[in-house]
Parts: sequence; C-alpha cells; structure tokens
Amino acid sequence: MTRTLVTGSAGRLGRSVVTALAQAGHEVIGVDVAPGTPPEAASTLPADLTDLGQAYDVLARFRPDVVVHLAAIATPFSRPEGVIYRTNTQLAFNVCEAASGTGVGRVVIASSPTVIGYGAPRGWAPRYLPIDEDHPAEPWNAYSLSKLVAEQTMAAFARGSETRFAAVRPCFVVAPEEWAGAPTQSGHTIAERLDRPEIAGVSLFNYIDARDASDMISVLIDRMWDVPSGEVFFAGAADALAREPLAELLPAVNPATAAAAAALTGTAPAFSSAKAERLLGWTPKRDWRTELEIG
Repeated sequence: MTRTLVTGSAGRLGRSVVTALAQAGHEVIGVDVAPGTPPEAASTLPADLTDLGQAYDVLARFRPDVVVHLAAIATPFSRPEGVIYRTNTQLAFNVCEAASGTGVGRVVIASSPTVIGYGAPRGWAPRYLPIDEDHPAEPWNAYSLSKLVAEQTMAAFARGSETRFAAVRPCFVVAPEEWAGAPTQSGHTIAERLDRPEIAGVSLFNYIDARDASDMISVLIDRMWDVPSGEVFFAGAADALAREPLAELLPAVNPATAAAAAALTGTAPAFSSAKAERLLGWTPKRDWRTELEIG
C-alpha cells in the first residue's frame, strides 16, 4: 500500500484528492491547520508547514512514499499581498526541502493557470490558443507569482534531488457541492458564472471538476517514474465554462483575444490538457453540462 501525505487535505481540492486516493488504495495522511479532512484519511494532523521544523517533523513521523502538496492561500487578493507570497512560497520550499531530506520518493506540487497572467490590469493577450505548458508565464499579482515560484522551486529540487517531482496547474476547481449551488471560490455560483460571461471571462472560462483533478493527480502519482522529473501539467475540463463557443465569446469579453480565439472551435476550452493525455493517458470525465444541478 502506498502511503500518501496530502497537505491542504481539508481544502476545496484536498477533500476530493483524499477521497480519490483512498479509493485507489492509498493509505492517506491528511495535514491541514483547518478541520474538514474527509474520514477516508487514515490519519490527520493540524501542522503549520510554513515552519520548516514542523514540515520535517511531519514527514519524519509518517515517512510517506508520496507527498501531494495542495496547502496554500488559494484565492488571489484574499489576504495582503505580502502574506500570500510569503505563505505560498515558504510552504512550497519547506515541503520540497523536507521531502527531499527525508527520502520521499514522489512529490506533486499544485500550481495554477494564473501564472499565465490573464486579467492583468494593464491588459493581457494570449500568444496563442489553446494555452499549453509552453506558453510564457506572466504573473502580475502575489498569488500568481507565488505559484510560479512554487513551480521553479519544484524544478530546482528536481534537478538536485533523487526525489521525483511534478507540478499540476488545475483549472478553476469546482467541488461536488458547488454543482448543486454552493458558492465557488470566487463567491459566485456556477450558474452565475454561466449566465454572466464577464465573471468567468477574466479567467478565459477555465474550470475542472475537483474529482477529475483528483483522478489526474492519482494517475500522475502512478506514472511519475515514466516521465522526466520536474514536469508541469495543465489539468482542465474538455470544454469551456460557457454557453457559447469561445471563438465568439472571448472577443466579446476580452477584445485582445480576438485573433487567437479564432483557433478555438465548438466547445473547445482555452487551456489544453493534451500533455497530460499524451504523457499520462489522463482525460477529464465530467463537464458542466452533465454535472450542473439547477433548482
């Protein structure tokens, strides 16, 4: 049995990851300063991993085979910018350092599509669509910058450690209860994001069901010995969170995307998960048309 430690196990994505890994046969250890880790976890611990000593203590205590690092301040501008940057970058460094130092075999780090730079107040346009892992990163706030630094931290440890590393950029995560009307991380419901394109348009209508993101992480854990250490993967739904094709909708909400949006056909999303399909064999199973519950 693979022992897998999940940081941020009580979070929007963490809860689904704990459940998915437990169902896949992992012995899951949940670490979170907040309550709410699913009961499928074999053990939980409220540790503050911004403290390097505590990070080492946790990994030395449980000796996991795998670490899935999801713990972070998860929403831009939800805290002072300095707090977001300091917390998220310190968490990433401490987890990578402690994992390498205690001989953990595999580490998955959660990043974010926000590293691409959409929504910048001085304007932003994609170099091309759909966006893949080769697209330049242009972070403009503390959250997106902290996630790019987390990726670079992971890559640095991948170059200097026997531990295998990978990073995942999950699109806008939709927890199962949010399909039924619970507020999303932005405070809006999914129905509101569909009915008011200007809300989701800032992030190019990206999204993923938390269970699909969890399945992707589970597959990645199994395949990490087959791909180079330090790889980065987008994980998104196979369509856009929009009622109209993005070739028409994107230019209406962000005129700077007009030229690139012409490459998108039908319900195609603005972010590509083709690399995850090619290297890992993973594809998403859920979309808003099958999951959304109205009324």
